[in-house]
Amino acid sequence: MYGVWVGGWSGKPLKPPTHPIKSSDWNIGYNGPMGFVQRIKKILRKSVVFLLGFILLAQSAVAPGNETEQIRAFTRMIEFDYINWTLDALLVKNVQESIKAPRYMSTQEQRKVVFEYLRLVQQENQDTVSINKIYADPDVVEPDKTAAVLNERLRRLMASERSLKPLAEAVLQHQVSTVVSQMGLGLGGQPMPPVMYHATRLPNALIISPRDAIRQDLDISLQPEMTTKEMAQLEDSIENRLDVSALVVPIGGVGTYPTMVMNTTDLNWLLEVISHEWTHNFLTLRPLGALYLSSQELRTINETVANISGKEIGRAVLERYYPELVPLPASEDGLDQTQGEPAAPPDEDPNVFHYNREMHETRVQVDQLLAEGKIKEAEDYMERRRRFFWEHGYQIRKLNQAFFAFYGAYDDVPGAGAAGQDPVGPAVQKLRRASKSLVEFLNRISWMTSFEELKRNIQ
Repeated sequence: MYGVWVGGWSGKPLKPPTHPIKSSDWNIGYNGPMGFVQRIKKILRKSVVFLLGFILLAQSAVAPGNETEQIRAFTRMIEFDYINWTLDALLVKNVQESIKAPRYMSTQEQRKVVFEYLRLVQQENQDTVSINKIYADPDVVEPDKTAAVLNERLRRLMASERSLKPLAEAVLQHQVSTVVSQMGLGLGGQPMPPVMYHATRLPNALIISPRDAIRQDLDISLQPEMTTKEMAQLEDSIENRLDVSALVVPIGGVGTYPTMVMNTTDLNWLLEVISHEWTHNFLTLRPLGALYLSSQELRTINETVANISGKEIGRAVLERYYPELVPLPASEDGLDQTQGEPAAPPDEDPNVFHYNREMHETRVQVDQLLAEGKIKEAEDYMERRRRFFWEHGYQIRKLNQAFFAFYGAYDDVPGAGAAGQDPVGPAVQKLRRASKSLVEFLNRISWMTSFEELKRNIQ
């Protein structure tokens, strides 16, 4: 996801630890003196609001009846508040920066912090599921009493997780920063911009596409508390009123600064997303990222580049700090990195369901129907295919033009499904194979300003 880079603070480091780390050491109390925090937030809020107001005044006025404003009439009251989130996250990051503990910790101590944090999150998730089952079970007469022990344990787990979270994030930031710098993507031994993320509940994204073509015209961030019923009602209201294709989708990260990353117990995925969103910050300081919103092609290039970079950096961090968690060779994703060429596709039984193959076929057929002006036929076909995917275990809630407009932009795997025959992703993949390293690839593509320029560079 696209985001704006904003600066942070630095602070006083802690002394190096002189004893083995205990859980009590992780309670660093990042709230601080509340009067001071509130004054800082008030000053920052006024500054940010002033800056945003200045930028908006410099833009052309939105004409009455503009489609964006028509759609925001449905979403304005439930849109995500990025200003408040960013201010809160920057305050947490300021405390993390003042700690500077990871640089004084051994690799083993860093690993211990991360694994303990992931264990706490996993136990929280398990206890939450168990508690929900108790309250949903009609045979449980006194759910409060039955769930009392679990509720108390969950409360303690959440307190421990909140105390440990800042240090765990600081450790992962330090590890990703170290690898990024060693790859040659740093400036004076420091990634630019610095790696900074915060695990949080992420907003949902409302994606709008025209019905007669697959194209993302709008992406509005909505509050994370929305229920599935509320999502469906919003989509139906917009589609019935404005004759567009709408879909509310979950997201795993947002390229704000600090970047937003979903809480998870999957370390491989977490490192990949941290690296993916940092890549967006890196690109934002260069023409490719600055032009993210200027066309569907440039959005696809940005997201495909971030996917490629995120996977490579994330894997490198695993190899250095968590080698036992390194997944199978990357050739299984369709790229033989030792040869720099597409890996030969494995022999597949045509009778065995294959998600990417079936989704690719679906996208190609939908594009063909839309090109022929057969909108209703395309939508009926997508619903039949959605049911087909559901029968094979893929619980897709809604398959429409907006679905393909969103997921089709992440095209870093050869032959990936949702992109269909879009040539943009394969062109990015080809440039990566032609580059000797990730650094060379990023330094080449980040200064490009159009798909035409990319095509000239791979010919």
